Amino acid sequence: MEKENNIALSSAGTSRVRQRKRSNEVIPEPSKPNGGTLLVDDRNKYKSMWIRTYSTVWMIGGFALVVYMGHLYITAMVVVIQIFMAKELFNLLRKAHEDEHLPGFRLLNWHFFFTAMLFVYGRLLSQPLVNSVTPDKFLYQFVSSLIKYQMAICYFLYIAGFMWFILTLKKNMYKYQFRQYAWTHMILIVVFTQSSFTVANIFEGIFWFLLPASLIVINDIFAYVVGFFFGRTPLIKLSPKKTWEGFIGASVTTMISAFVDLSTGWLQCDPGPLFKPEYYTLPGWISQW
Repeated sequence: MEKENNIALSSAGTSRVRQRKRSNEVIPEPSKPNGGTLLVDDRNKYKSMWIRTYSTVWMIGGFALVVYMGHLYITAMVVVIQIFMAKELFNLLRKAHEDEHLPGFRLLNWHFFFTAMLFVYGRLLSQPLVNSVTPDKFLYQFVSSLIKYQMAICYFLYIAGFMWFILTLKKNMYKYQFRQYAWTHMILIVVFTQSSFTVANIFEGIFWFLLPASLIVINDIFAYVVGFFFGRTPLIKLSPKKTWEGFIGASVTTMISAFVDLSTGWLQCDPGPLFKPEYYTLPGWISQW
């Protein structure tokens, strides 16, 4: 009898604990198919629209000012955006608990980042930098020396970073450290590959940067405007407020804008030798044939 009572009491106690655990759990509210409220159904959508309009005007104005200032300032803007991109990517696999046992390990990521920046941009910007600092003798000599020994400096910095990584290895942390080392190099490949092409296009002519950038701005604006007034069909769960109507409207508007930009000629650039037509005289027997 005592055993039965003990069993009954223990089962009652466990059931109470289970009930308490269940009561502490947050019951998720029923969500919509797209995971959020569409803009057309949002009560505060007009307030959000004015905030977005205000910030858009400021961003477009700042972008136009940077473009007006010239090639080097556009490149500086790309570099700043690139730094913020790398910061976000570095934090994706970061673990605070492991970092507490590895003081200064975060600096190693940025050491490799700026070494890669010197390697990539040192080759692309060598001549523009020399042309920009020609009036100042000290800067001219400094930049010329930096360009002359750029490869040796980058090699030394990378070897120094590799030695830094080896010397900071700690027992029971090898897996995390090597994962971060590999992740850092993957970030450098992804970020600098695309940005190097962007910077190279800037110095081939601002047209090759301004045209795609302006089309991206137009696409983003009209995706929001069309989705704001006509969006009814959710596009993806990752971004709940995006709709098929906004996607289609933005695509059509972007294609029309590209046609207008290229046909009116307000965006133009002197073509390079590769894009200039050349005429060749064929041998007589080919023309007769």
